[in-house]
Amino acid sequence: MIAFRSRPSFRSLRSKLALATAILCVATLAGCGLPLPGQGEAPKLFTLSPKSTFDQALPRADWQLVVDIPVVAGGLNTKRIALQTKPIEMQYYALAQWTETAPQMVQTLLVESFENTGKIVAVGRQAIGLRSDFNLKSELREFQAEYLAGAKVPTIRVRVNAKVIRQPQRTIIASRNFEHRVVSGGSGMDDVVVAFDEALGKVLKEIVEWTLSNTS
Repeated sequence: MIAFRSRPSFRSLRSKLALATAILCVATLAGCGLPLPGQGEAPKLFTLSPKSTFDQALPRADWQLVVDIPVVAGGLNTKRIALQTKPIEMQYYALAQWTETAPQMVQTLLVESFENTGKIVAVGRQAIGLRSDFNLKSELREFQAEYLAGAKVPTIRVRVNAKVIRQPQRTIIASRNFEHRVVSGGSGMDDVVVAFDEALGKVLKEIVEWTLSNTS
């Protein structure tokens, strides 16, 4: 007996075509970074600003500086914006994040802040191959919004330990902790980021002026 294969129906072909089209659409959306069905709203991106105003009496530096990426604990080594409601628990804001990880952003802003002084011959990241006279090494120890003791609005806390290393001897010539806290003007994300910008800005300015004063 000869067996005959039945041809697929038009309805079956149409269903397969619709499925293939749906898969292609989902892949296209994912490639464009758009939120997919069921994924929820895409996070809002935030960045902070470098310092641009400094004391004109700062000494002029005729040496080159490399700004290393800050060392940071795992909980802060992320693009997510950290917050604390308890001293021993780290959380993150939903639907909000930095444009870079926290240590990358701080490194970028430090380099730009040094450049904005107009007082230094050359400053950059280690990645560009700059042969430095000094290295600025730092540790980002606090970089979060804190809702402690039942506060209704957060206090932004930024704390950085910085060390100036003379090259090629690799000797520490100066070391200091820098910390600032700023109470946010509200609990909204925009208010929180403005407070982050103010707190980090104060730390950046102090680190830049301290570095220039201790290496001249």
